[in-house]
Amino acid sequence: MSAPTQPSPSDLRLHAVRVGLRRGWRLCLLSLRNPEDLVFYLLWGGGMAVYLILNRNVVMEGTDLGLPAVALPGIIAAVLVFGGIAGPAFSLVLEREDGTLLRAKSAPYGMDGYVTAQVVYQVSGALPMLAILLVPSAFIIDDLMPRGPLGWLVVLGLLVLGFLATMPIGMIIGSLARKPTHVSTWGMLPVLGLTLFSGVFGPVTNHAGWVQGLVQGFPTYWLGHLMRWIFLPDAAKQIELGGQWRLGPALLVLAAWAVVGLVLVPRVLRRMARRESGSAVEARMAERMQRVG
Repeated sequence: MSAPTQPSPSDLRLHAVRVGLRRGWRLCLLSLRNPEDLVFYLLWGGGMAVYLILNRNVVMEGTDLGLPAVALPGIIAAVLVFGGIAGPAFSLVLEREDGTLLRAKSAPYGMDGYVTAQVVYQVSGALPMLAILLVPSAFIIDDLMPRGPLGWLVVLGLLVLGFLATMPIGMIIGSLARKPTHVSTWGMLPVLGLTLFSGVFGPVTNHAGWVQGLVQGFPTYWLGHLMRWIFLPDAAKQIELGGQWRLGPALLVLAAWAVVGLVLVPRVLRRMARRESGSAVEARMAERMQRVG
């Protein structure tokens, strides 16, 4: 009688990824049933939608474009940036406290499955916010999608690519932070500053040349650039750096961040998980209960 065949490393990794896909989808469904998450979607998404509606008759200075049409791509880019960074960072801190990360560490290629679950959860979790933004925008913007049905497919693809490019930043912040307050202070403040100077909420041409060069090394600027290319008419390129759309560099920068992140993050998490133990989890749980109490 022959001995049972041992699964190969590639089989184990594939199994971990499948487990991560299922876990990410379950987390998304749980989020949609969570009253706190629903209130978050309605408050933030609804608040931004109300802002667009109230300014539906405002025209951007120096253009014939309405404020909602110009602001919407930047708002969507901001949703991707903050969702891709803040979401994983907070999840990692909380799941390190409750032992989820320790359990993932004990499974073969568990960190690969954990990262997969986070990608699925965060990407799918952005869809309700985008729906709250896009549905009313369709009624106040004359031509919401000038590039036709293909444009919506590009939006979905950019949604995934944007999260893959920004989530590694959130994972690294979450691996360094010891508690949620660290994420919301020193973790997110640089991200907020970078977003403000990246042309998401206003033309990047208003900033100094060295600032313009700096922000182009990060995914935030290019996400806003691509979103404007998708949602605005071709003539809107006059408000971009150099007065043109730069799709090739935009995709290359985002893809580079995504590839480096997917290679680097599981290693960072594995290194962090090596320091995890049952006693460390218990100590953090006790500290968390004291904070809540």
